[in-house]
Amino acid sequence: MNASPLHIDLIGIGNKTNSELSSEYRLLIQKHRLFSGGKRHYDLVKHLLPKQHEWIDIAGKMPDLMNKYMEADQKRIVVFASGDPLFFGFANTVKRLLPQASICVYPYFNALQLLAHKAVLNYSNLCTISLHGRNTWKPLDKCLINGEERIGILTDNTHSPRHIAERLRLYNFLDYELLIGEELEGKNEKIRQLSIEETLLINDFQKLNCVILIKKSERKVPLSFSDSSFQTLEGRPGMITKQAIRSITIPSLELHNKKCFWDIGSCTGAIAIETQLSYPSLNVFAFEIRQECDQIIANNTYTHQCPGIHIEINDFMKLDLDEFQKPDAIFIGGHGNRLAEMMGKIDYVLDKGGIVVMNTILEKSFNTFIKCATDLNYQLLPPLKISLNEHNTVHVLVAKK
Repeated sequence: MNASPLHIDLIGIGNKTNSELSSEYRLLIQKHRLFSGGKRHYDLVKHLLPKQHEWIDIAGKMPDLMNKYMEADQKRIVVFASGDPLFFGFANTVKRLLPQASICVYPYFNALQLLAHKAVLNYSNLCTISLHGRNTWKPLDKCLINGEERIGILTDNTHSPRHIAERLRLYNFLDYELLIGEELEGKNEKIRQLSIEETLLINDFQKLNCVILIKKSERKVPLSFSDSSFQTLEGRPGMITKQAIRSITIPSLELHNKKCFWDIGSCTGAIAIETQLSYPSLNVFAFEIRQECDQIIANNTYTHQCPGIHIEINDFMKLDLDEFQKPDAIFIGGHGNRLAEMMGKIDYVLDKGGIVVMNTILEKSFNTFIKCATDLNYQLLPPLKISLNEHNTVHVLVAKK
């Protein structure tokens, strides 16, 4: 958008139906004629506005709303927002879409602060996240894997207290209770601290709510698990990357600075699971062709308290890879004797600087990987040779794009 002399005063307000602002705010309001906010905000402050005023609803697509601000006759706007406009709030949207506008922020308590105050809860160590308006559980999954003691959550209809409790139960995070604030400062305000099971019995939480998860007991989750802890294919218990091999393979992927990891030929999901637990910020995809592995991988994520893995059951070679987030690290756990073709397909999506790792026992696969990586001008690292007990020798192959 073009540079603009637009000035925006962002005033955070609570949810009080008889909202009264300070004399400073009231004086600021009286100096303006153009105002904006949600419909709920208008109901809360309309009695404070000048008789001759214009109101722009915050609704629809945000770029369109910013255009309305830019095209308005008045170049000074007062915008009302909930709580602290800089806390997962509207001020951040304005800064992103109208970088040339000047902004003053007048904050109020955010919803999680209010909930903590009303519950007299020390929130010094609160890990705060927003699931509001998102189509992912990633922020919560990361906090759960990290074992955060207190997690403050801004919710929405698809990430409600009940949905949160369902996810906690599904992935066996049973050591949390939910402090739930509904309609804070409103006439129907309700504050409850509930167990997961108690939360699951309630279907009528009020629309405006937020949650603080409180850990009731300490939990130490290992980053590596015994092979016997994983469900495997029926009759094929050996179809798993062994724990000792995993402990070498995952560091070989150099995931500390990566964003997206693909485990191709995931089978039990062992590599994907231990990768996700070691790197909670990473987006992890598990690709597997066997239909029966869908439930096997899912079950293993539940028992190992590992939410967030994207499971794709399909023939990798037939997938449109443009539909997935591009990886910067890939592990080839299986290739169905199509390794050369797979390497070409991988090269199409792998980011520059990305890395490919494969474990192999067969000399044919070893030679094919080396040849393909060389033909693609990848940097090959010296292979690692590992022998475990009575098992065949495994070569860990690493190539960097």
